[in-house]
Amino acid sequence: MKIEILGTGCAKCNTLFEVAKEAVAKSGKFAQIDKVEDIQKIMEYGVMSTPALVVDGEIKVSGRVPNTSEVIDMLKGEKD
Repeated sequence: MKIEILGTGCAKCNTLFEVAKEAVAKSGKFAQIDKVEDIQKIMEYGVMSTPALVVDGEIKVSGRVPNTSEVIDMLKGEKD
């Protein structure tokens, strides 16, 4: 599983990165978590508001920081 945090390095982007790490740890899944700060790459996803959480190429949430349990729920249907 590949998780990407899209954002330019703002506080909310960093918080989402930490929330994603915690959610992966609690879910017991294996995932690669990357920060994407390149504005061109962010634009390729069509995201207009950051931070955004992308799981295996699919935008799960943008413009806000979900809590850990929300992210765990988003990961439940994904393959390892």
